[in-house]
Amino acid sequence: MVIQGPWWNWAGAVPWVSRWVLLFGIVIAFCLGSVFQLSRNPLMETLKSGSDVLFVLLGAIMVLAMHAGFAFLELGTVRRKNQVNALVKIMTDFSISTVAYFFVGYSLAYGVDFFSGAEVLAEKNGFALVKFFFLLTFAAAIPAIVSGGIAERACFNPQLAATFLLVGFVYPFFEGMVWNGNYGVQAWMEANLGAKFHDFAGSVVVHAVGGWIALPAVLLLGARRGRYHKDGRVAAHPPSSIPFLALGAWILTVGWFGFNVMSAQAVEAVSGLVAVNSLMAMVGGTLAALVIGKNDPGFIHNGPLAGLVAVCAGSDLMHPLGALATGAVAGGLFVWMFTITQNRWRIDDVLGVWPLHGLCGAWGGIAAGIFGLTALGGIGGVTFTAQLAGTVLGVVIAVAGGGLVYGALKVMVGIRLDAEQEFEGADLSIHKISSMPERETNW
Repeated sequence: MVIQGPWWNWAGAVPWVSRWVLLFGIVIAFCLGSVFQLSRNPLMETLKSGSDVLFVLLGAIMVLAMHAGFAFLELGTVRRKNQVNALVKIMTDFSISTVAYFFVGYSLAYGVDFFSGAEVLAEKNGFALVKFFFLLTFAAAIPAIVSGGIAERACFNPQLAATFLLVGFVYPFFEGMVWNGNYGVQAWMEANLGAKFHDFAGSVVVHAVGGWIALPAVLLLGARRGRYHKDGRVAAHPPSSIPFLALGAWILTVGWFGFNVMSAQAVEAVSGLVAVNSLMAMVGGTLAALVIGKNDPGFIHNGPLAGLVAVCAGSDLMHPLGALATGAVAGGLFVWMFTITQNRWRIDDVLGVWPLHGLCGAWGGIAAGIFGLTALGGIGGVTFTAQLAGTVLGVVIAVAGGGLVYGALKVMVGIRLDAEQEFEGADLSIHKISSMPERETNW
């Protein structure tokens, strides 16, 4: 049968079910065409860039809040005569870090500066600026990590100078290698080791580097006076406030989900896998520290931090069970190595930042090359050798940079309080006030 005339004539000869199918197809085609046109609309592009700005900004704010966690973790761990100093250091270190990263570090890592007019900086809703803000909060974690290791006996002004040098030069040197492909290191690894070094959120770039920078600083400073005796006895310096220590750990733990999840740096790249892997590693670290640390609250509250440090690198690749295992190993590693460094090796790392960030961060870089493999349920795209090589490279740069910075400062200006200042405490010696004013006023 031949049907002639307009479509409404021949449509009448088609069964009614087919008419509805035809109508449905026309509607779908119309909707797809509309979406395509909207996607090319400048308004939609603006909305997308705006949503990315908001996403990264929220991440920056969450990681900025983590610096309060660093402050209260240190405040709760040090003795009372050094609590004010702990709070002041984190705030001033962040401010110095901002200046160093804005003028030097960010350009060194990414080849980007902000010496254009505000009209240029505001393009794409100012995405370039909030990306700087987000990555700044990572960079500023370096002196915040070091601060915990050198607490109670470090001079204040030399530490500010060290912060500028570390955030302006040492940290961005390695950051640019890993996250911007500087100096051809990543390309070499991909060609010779089967994959680039993968560090999604900074197990090595941030945490291992910070922890391994802290190690030479702690060794150059030496132990707190009275901590170790010639007859082999070790003087205990218990935490001054478990509640403040726990508060710091909780702030860090919550903020860490911005640290990891928002490392996607775009709404379209956000992944629930990163969030759940962070959760599982946190739990694994806590439970391992609970068991191996024999219910010690200091270990229990640092356990989740150890797990989160370790999972940063491979949180976008691992299966949640791999993340759980990664966190559990990190929690146990922290307790074991903190005990050894303090009691057997007599390294007076007050908050245990070398085992927590240095060793657990290095483990995280390597773990991404184990649990990120498809054979163990991961997404793949990594190799064990590349992860090992990248981790070792980060450790070498951190130790060399930390040793150079603190060694030079020790020779030129000194980095340690004198015996009387240390006995009096950094609060009164440096800031002229204690955390308990009644000590001065008899209120």
